[in-house]
Amino acid sequence: MPPETARRLIAEARRSFEAAAIATAALDARLLLQHAAHLAHEEIAADADRAIDAAAAQRFRALVARRAAREPVSRILGEREFHGRGFEVTPAVLDPRPDTETLIDAALARRPRPGAKRLLDLGTGSGAIIVSLLAEWPDATGVATDLSAAALAVAERNAGRHKVNGRVGFVHGNWFEGVAGHFDLILSNPPYIPLGEIAGLAADVRDFDPPRALDGGPDGLEAFRRIAAGAGGHLAPGGVVLVEIGAGQSAAVEAIFAATGLTCQGRARDLGGHIRCLTFYKA
Repeated sequence: MPPETARRLIAEARRSFEAAAIATAALDARLLLQHAAHLAHEEIAADADRAIDAAAAQRFRALVARRAAREPVSRILGEREFHGRGFEVTPAVLDPRPDTETLIDAALARRPRPGAKRLLDLGTGSGAIIVSLLAEWPDATGVATDLSAAALAVAERNAGRHKVNGRVGFVHGNWFEGVAGHFDLILSNPPYIPLGEIAGLAADVRDFDPPRALDGGPDGLEAFRRIAAGAGGHLAPGGVVLVEIGAGQSAAVEAIFAATGLTCQGRARDLGGHIRCLTFYKA
C-alpha cells in the first residue's frame, strides 16, 4: 500500500466532505489534518507529500467521519477563532460565530467615557464577548452571567487564557440575578430562535449548540423582554445596551425596549447585510 501522505489524506477527506455537501471541504480537511498530525499549516504547505504516520492517519479519519456527520470543526477541535483570538468551546456553550463580531465592533466604536469602564455580559456562554472587549480595553472591568455553571467554567478558562480573569467576575444566575451595581455597557447575544424553527436549523447548529442557547421562546423574543425589563435599573448615566438579534427582528426588539424607556440609538449590519446588533440608551 502506498504510504499515507498529507496530500493523499486531504484529498480523501475532501471527497468525503464534498459528498456530504460541505462547502468548506478543503479548509476543513487541512485543519483536521493539522490537528490529528500535530502539524502547522506551514509544514503541510511546504511539503504536501510528507509522510503521515499510521496513528495520525487513523486519528484524522476519525475526525473526518465526525465532520462528515456535520459536526462543526470548532466542536471537533474544541476551539473557535473569534475576533482575532482563540476561544475554547465545549458542548456546554454556543459556538461563537462571525455574526457576533458585529456586536464587538459596535461596542468598540462606543468606547466607554473616561473613568467609566464597567461591562456586563448577560448569558456569557464561552465568554467570547466580554473577554474580547476586556482584552481590547485593559483598564475596563466586567461581570459575566450565565444560567449554566458548565458554561461559566468555560468562560473562566477563556478569561484566564487571555489574561483578563483578574478584571471579570462570574455570576451563576439567569440574566440579572445576582448582579449588583451599574454598568456603562450591557451586552448580550441571547437566544433568539423561535422554538418552532429550531427543528429546521442546519444540523451543525441544531445538533451541536446547547438548546437553551438557541431557544428564544414561541416568538424568539423572550430573552429580549427579560433584558429590557432589567437593563434600565443597571445602566450607569450615559450607559448603553447592545444586543445581537436575529434577521428581521429589529422592529420587534426596538418596540420591546422602547416600552421600558430605552431608545434605539444605532443599528449595525453583519456581513450578510442583516441588522445584527442594536444599541439602546435611556432617554
